[in-house]
Amino acid sequence: MRGGKAALVVALAALVFAFFFFDLGSYLNLSYLKAQQSHIQAYAAAHPVQSAAIFFAGYVTITALSLPAAAVLTLLGGAIFGFALGTVLCSFAATAGATIAFLVARFLLRDMVLARFGDSLGPLNRGIEKDGAFYLFALRLVPIFPFFIVNLAMALTPIRAFTFAWVSQVGMLAGTAVFVNAGTQLARIESLDGILSPALIGSFVLLGVFPWVARRGLEVIRERRALGKWPRPRRFDWDLVVVGAGSAGLVSSLIGTTLRARVALVERDRMGGDCLNTGCVPSKALIRTTRLLSRIRNARAYGIREASAEVDFAEVMDRVQRVVKTIEPHDSRERYASLGVECIEGEATLTSPYTVEVGGRTLRTRSIVVATGAAPLVPPIPGLERVAYRTSETIWDLRTLPRTLLVLGGGAIGCELAQCFARLGSRVTQVEMLPRLLPREDEEVSELIARRFGEEGIDVRAGHVARRVETDGEGPHRLICEHEGREIALPFDEILVALGRRPRVEGFGLEALGIGIAADRAIEVNEYLQTACPNVFACGDVAGPFQFTHVASHQAWYATVNALFRSVWRFPVDYSAIPWATFTDPEVARVGINALEARERGIDFETTRYPLSELDRAIADEAPEGWVEVLTAPGKDRVLGATVVGESAAEVITEFVSAMRHRRGLNKILGTIHIYPTLSEANRFAAGAWRRAHAPERLLRFAERYHAWRRGR
Repeated sequence: MRGGKAALVVALAALVFAFFFFDLGSYLNLSYLKAQQSHIQAYAAAHPVQSAAIFFAGYVTITALSLPAAAVLTLLGGAIFGFALGTVLCSFAATAGATIAFLVARFLLRDMVLARFGDSLGPLNRGIEKDGAFYLFALRLVPIFPFFIVNLAMALTPIRAFTFAWVSQVGMLAGTAVFVNAGTQLARIESLDGILSPALIGSFVLLGVFPWVARRGLEVIRERRALGKWPRPRRFDWDLVVVGAGSAGLVSSLIGTTLRARVALVERDRMGGDCLNTGCVPSKALIRTTRLLSRIRNARAYGIREASAEVDFAEVMDRVQRVVKTIEPHDSRERYASLGVECIEGEATLTSPYTVEVGGRTLRTRSIVVATGAAPLVPPIPGLERVAYRTSETIWDLRTLPRTLLVLGGGAIGCELAQCFARLGSRVTQVEMLPRLLPREDEEVSELIARRFGEEGIDVRAGHVARRVETDGEGPHRLICEHEGREIALPFDEILVALGRRPRVEGFGLEALGIGIAADRAIEVNEYLQTACPNVFACGDVAGPFQFTHVASHQAWYATVNALFRSVWRFPVDYSAIPWATFTDPEVARVGINALEARERGIDFETTRYPLSELDRAIADEAPEGWVEVLTAPGKDRVLGATVVGESAAEVITEFVSAMRHRRGLNKILGTIHIYPTLSEANRFAAGAWRRAHAPERLLRFAERYHAWRRGR
């Protein structure tokens, strides 16, 4: 393959060199052709087939090599062969040459470009796969875009060669015909400027706008067809109705009313959704308490000889609820009503894309945003229904500390709560079906967390598949697992099912509207968060692909703006730099890809790691465990992903999120002043480690000789 590419490059370079070395361009300028017009026409009249073949082959060659003579050749085609035959010859020759140039560029450059910029080109490639013909057609119609650049750019995308050829043929036909027609009057043309007049350029631009207008027209037709079976109200009471008042729904309604839309927010239960009431807020309040316990128990490491703490579990859980109650007013109906949102309590049912029924009341709305969140996933394990199992929603009802707690699941929720209850005094067993905890993270991260859990007394059972629950009605109960072909009984007083969350898609009318549900049980949405009903959008956990509060808020902006302004402009949701964290101790935070994902996807990368054991602040805080690891493109400082393991990792990762979002490389982080001593300095030191590994050795050797010369040696 490499030899073939090298030979092709040499051949192309030789042809281009010959063109300029022998000054062949002098035979393809307007003055020369006008002077030789009579001789050329006489030869063509005497040898019509031969002259047409020579002209076609020459045109294909010039176009394939991207040489600056296609416009003059098109004029010549009109002058020699007339409008009809000249248009046929020139248009097909132009398409053939462009396709050859396209294929050559794809063969030589595409693999290299995808290897270096594959992630960045992802959104563009997805757009080309969907609407590439429209984009290419528009570019072909407007002559201000050099055709050879279009050939090269399209070769780097996934557009099929056949599609490229026929769209180019159709798209270039109008412009080719204009030039051929002008060529029939070649004797009167003094320069190419006479052809490309402002009026003609304006006409081409209008032609270029046509595919975009046509695309919008097709979207309008599709939208009317999709909505045609439901009667459209003559007037609307609302611009936007939001179903669900969790993180996504609250942000969506707030953005809507900020944009001066009339917004209704429907919630059947508590405002704030899972995040406030049973998720992020209570779990982080509990984590704070248990981390304090851990510090007290390890007081000797800080020079404190005696320190102890007595845990009152009921008071700990009451504190958790006190934190929730303190934050609750931020998400209350009263606050949102004061901001201009009408908050409606009740069960919402979508009866059409324009109407939402709530307690016998019909809300007529131009657009709907579904933000119903997700619920804990409870698997059909035989016998589980016979015990009072807990989930991330019901664990907060406990007021008596379980003597033995079995945590089913090794993801973020399971790991966080397993560590919390172990520190509070429960004997915790954690069961994970896969070979390790936190399977989305690199293996070394999983090993560190499992090792810490073992040190804290958690019995981690990875590679154990839950088969059934056995109980005599009182306890302790037993979870029967299969491990390496044999059954193992694990006793427990309480069991926490933490196997992820399932989007809430049932019970509010999606089926009747024909809105699809994806394989992961999330609502099917496009890149604009639009469902099969064009005026119904979804965001947050119910839409996927990430179930994080911050992603729900991020999606809410796109869903709301697209819902309100889709007839004018739409914005595809941006997932280019999504961070997340697992709030174990030590914390694990990540953005972008890690080494595991990079290998699975075949992405070339370099790894730079800085251990926290070398960071002054981590040493001072007795928190040296962990590291900052950055993945970069080979030879470049562009960040592909970062993982931070250690104290306050969720805070430290933010600098890498910003770097990825705003395309700032490690050199920019290295050049940013960080306060000393802080944990965030680890980011700068990681950037410095990358810089040292990519030091300009030749320049440094020159500097070394320069300094020696200055010293007189």
